[in-house]
Amino acid sequence: MTAPPRLAAGQVRARAELVPDPELPMVTLADLGVLRAVRADADGVLEIVITPTFLGCPAMRVIEAELLAVLAAAGHPDGRVRQELAPAWSSDWISAEGRRKLAEHGIAPPGPANAPLPVRLGLAVPCPHCGSVATRPQSMFGATRCQTVLLCTACLETFAQMKGM
Repeated sequence: MTAPPRLAAGQVRARAELVPDPELPMVTLADLGVLRAVRADADGVLEIVITPTFLGCPAMRVIEAELLAVLAAAGHPDGRVRQELAPAWSSDWISAEGRRKLAEHGIAPPGPANAPLPVRLGLAVPCPHCGSVATRPQSMFGATRCQTVLLCTACLETFAQMKGM
């Protein structure tokens, strides 16, 4: 059995950009801004750099395993995945496509991290089902640690919101 050809960093990045988030499979690591860089480290080993959306995210082990598999399939079995915690992940890193995909699947994407908040009643988080901003918190904890659950008082649907940072 022959080893796969060693792909360049840019080609590896293109493959890594397709890896879905294990907790939100409708978006990729690139969509969320988790994938930061693919580069050769000082020792020449190819390295994928990621930043978790939430400190202590339980999905990080799965994400690392998926990215190590990408490295191995791209001819870099010695490659590594490194978590970079500074600067901390920001909801500003979510791509427009990522925001669209989240909303399309009923998850309200967070707004820009440093945007001034408009003065509105409630949370002013638009409901992804009907668009109303008549929403209120239902639970601070959603299906994952990076989500919260809200209730739309207009259509009476609950929905998740990805927490902003």
